[in-house]
This record gives sequence, C-alpha cells and structure tokens, in this order.
Amino acid sequence: MDLILLKNLRTLGDKHDVVTVKNGYGRNYLIPKGLAVLANKPNMAKLDELVAREQADEDKKVGEYKDLLAKISDKTLRIGVKSGTSGKIFGSITNIQIANALRDQLELDIPRKKIVVDEEIKEIGSYKATLNLHEQVTGEIVFELVKE
Repeated sequence: MDLILLKNLRTLGDKHDVVTVKNGYGRNYLIPKGLAVLANKPNMAKLDELVAREQADEDKKVGEYKDLLAKISDKTLRIGVKSGTSGKIFGSITNIQIANALRDQLELDIPRKKIVVDEEIKEIGSYKATLNLHEQVTGEIVFELVKE
C-alpha cells in the first residue's frame, strides 16, 4: 500500500514522502491516526500543491533567517559537559544539545534537524556547527564545551 506521510516518522520517512507499507499497518494505524493518506491521483495532486505552498512560505522567511544568523554570528554557546581528567567527555555532543543551548542561552527555537554537527565531538574545546535554515541561508554557530 502506497501512502503519503503527513508527519515526520522516524521509522518510515519525512513529511510528504511517499512510502510503501503493509496493508494492515497503513489501514489500521497510519490512516486512522492521521499520520498518512492514500497515495492516489487526487491526493498526489494535493500533495504537489501543498509542497508548493509550504515552499512559498519558507521562501518568505528568508529575510527572517538572515536576521537570525546576523544575531547569532558573534555569539558563542557554552555547553556544560561531564568529562574526565584528560578532557574527554562522557558521551558525545549532538544537534539536540546545541538546539537546547540555543533555546536556553539565546532564546531561539531552531529545530534540531536544521543543525548539523560535522564531526564527532569527544573532547572539551571550541567547535562549530552548521545551521541549514533554508536552501539559500546557511551559517555557523560557535559553541564551547566546558567542564561542569
């Protein structure tokens, strides 16, 4: 059964993806919960309109995203981590911790999916993460890991 996802589902795919699932799973769980609709011709036409409308809304936000990047370009986030005596941290830093630090320290709500950490971070120090806010607007945020 082919379905169009209406929400991001970690196991299946992202919003607006067309996925193939077993009939029972689609009919008994995804469709009744409002997580997906059938991928028939009328719904596919609506999907194209919906994607175009959402893309237009995102294009309108380009100015806001540029202002946001200008606001955080000279800021440094400080993230407290537990570490050993040699400076190695317990665990690693992901985009979730960076999104939480942005929310707590700068009062900015940036979805974690728009934050990309290029390297695996395992030691105390200063690092950069990439913010992919829009196709046309990308920037970097500097964050520093400090011992708690």
